[in-house]
Amino acid sequence: MAKSAIIYHNPKCSTSRQVLAMIEAAGAKLEVVEYLKTGWAKPQLKQLFAAAAVTPRQALRTRAKEVEELGLNDPKVSDAKLLDAMIAHPVLVERPFVTTAKGTRLCRPKETVRELL
Repeated sequence: MAKSAIIYHNPKCSTSRQVLAMIEAAGAKLEVVEYLKTGWAKPQLKQLFAAAAVTPRQALRTRAKEVEELGLNDPKVSDAKLLDAMIAHPVLVERPFVTTAKGTRLCRPKETVRELL
């Protein structure tokens, strides 16, 4: 079992809350990063996505209203533009991401977190 975990968490998201509860139930020492409050830095997002083996497009929360407003649904939008939008609008990042000594994953579906615990 992983001894510690970092969760990039949105407390308004039911999946994020459920993943947080699963980590707590496993007894891991937990660091909670509420990224809507702290925001993102571009190097941080690049590193997080690389560690999780996802692209910015795969990490885009497509249900966020800003996706349509900013025209980010267009597949021609570059990764660089997506990253810039995610920095400006942290809600555009899908959640939750979890990091442990076993790796980093976008924990959707929520059961994905079991791979990390």
